[in-house]
Amino acid sequence: MPTPPGRRPRRAAPSRQPLTQELVVETAIAVLDAEGLEAVTMRRVAQELGTGPASLYAHVSDKQELRELMLDRVAAEIRLPAPPDPARWREQLKEIAMEVRRVYTSHRDIAKVSMGLIPTGPHLLAVAEAQLALMIAGGVPPKIAGLAVDTLGMYIDADAVEDTFYTAAVKGDEDPWEHFKKYLDQIRDYYKALPPDRYPNIVSLVDDLTDEGGAERFEFGLDVLLRGVASYIEDGGGA
Repeated sequence: MPTPPGRRPRRAAPSRQPLTQELVVETAIAVLDAEGLEAVTMRRVAQELGTGPASLYAHVSDKQELRELMLDRVAAEIRLPAPPDPARWREQLKEIAMEVRRVYTSHRDIAKVSMGLIPTGPHLLAVAEAQLALMIAGGVPPKIAGLAVDTLGMYIDADAVEDTFYTAAVKGDEDPWEHFKKYLDQIRDYYKALPPDRYPNIVSLVDDLTDEGGAERFEFGLDVLLRGVASYIEDGGGA
């Protein structure tokens, strides 16, 4: 109908993208990447989608389910080796762990969701399945493999969460690694100034204690864990 005289023409309402669970999760991840996990609320996600919080509950039951769906969607970015190579099971497990850490730390503090969570989503289950397949192929006893997959998960989660504490302290455009190195320099000076009669080992080992960065320390911890897992193999090991 034409606009009657004396009235302003009505503006056409912008077309909205149909609301789906996938869209809700993708929007929540965008908020996570920009502002961190605490900013991801039903109200905040609904605001980004131009709707009310109540409309989200048709697609996710609550904030906890949303967070779990976010984590599983992030886990889809993890590149898994295929097929398992029994001769390289430890090396491939290490590759998976480092890949999980890379993906988690690229999404702010998403690793907080993983801590204490038993995986049920398809992508998280795919990671666990790949880890178990590698250990079984390498000769790790099933009971040990079941315990080790949980232990590896806890180690990766804790390291990724710790990483977010350092990046959160960075202001402006400063490089996180440069910021961390400055902090380490301060710690190194502090340790060197400690009374050596009370802390002889800390003072004498100050360079060793503060030498390596996060990635190197993470890799060292992985080696320790995987050597421990390999010690349960009856023939002594694997690669």
